[in-house]
Amino acid sequence: MLDPFEFYLHEDCPYEDETTELLGISGRAKLRIVTREEGVSACTEDLADFYKRKGVKVKDFVESGKSFSAGDVIFEAEGDAKILFKLWRISQTFLSITCAIATATNRLVRIARSVNPNVIIATTRKTHPGFRKFEIKAVMIAGGHVHRNSLSDSVLVTPNHLKFVGDLKDLRTLRKIEIEPRNVEEALKFAKIADVLLLDHYKPEELAEIVPKLKSINPNVKIAVAGNIKESNVREFAKFADIIVTSSPYYAKPLDFTTKIDPV
Repeated sequence: MLDPFEFYLHEDCPYEDETTELLGISGRAKLRIVTREEGVSACTEDLADFYKRKGVKVKDFVESGKSFSAGDVIFEAEGDAKILFKLWRISQTFLSITCAIATATNRLVRIARSVNPNVIIATTRKTHPGFRKFEIKAVMIAGGHVHRNSLSDSVLVTPNHLKFVGDLKDLRTLRKIEIEPRNVEEALKFAKIADVLLLDHYKPEELAEIVPKLKSINPNVKIAVAGNIKESNVREFAKFADIIVTSSPYYAKPLDFTTKIDPV
């Protein structure tokens, strides 16, 4: 499989850096990526490994999971100036996205657990093509989990599946069985056999009514809730859920970073 960073580099600089070549820039240089806002670091180690493969010395970086403040240098490297100019934009963009995801996840976890210390924030499979590895890592280092990494690692019976099958009582699998019922009646029915019930697009007041009924049928069933859950409303949903399923961290606004390159 192609190194994702090599793909990013080839996409941004398929041949040569016309500006650097025109100006005749050469020699050694120091690159620093600086943040203009606070956040949580993510995937700096992955970027550092790529720099090393390109023959660039990584001087320092903020480790994944660590917090940073406005004005902090989150990544610093030294090497051939031509290479650093090629790596500049993809590096800044990469970290501005991964750190934004980690920062958003961290906020969701803290808000949700302020009302339910045991709730799990789990992100979906709605990652951006070619970026899932890093998006998932950013979520997990910030205290989140992944609802489903792929179709091959979990069982989730959705309304679309239910159109094709009849009774679910004879399911046999080593996996936990998660079911997304189409209505309250199905939720009450499937509570007996499901390990997890995914309640999609229920309002908090509806959850307040149905969740106690589901737990009375099966005290061991886990309740996952989903449907446009984000920082502004996660507190209300956390009161009734064991698991909150959301895509919102993936779409967090990239953090405001800048890059400085100086001759050595």
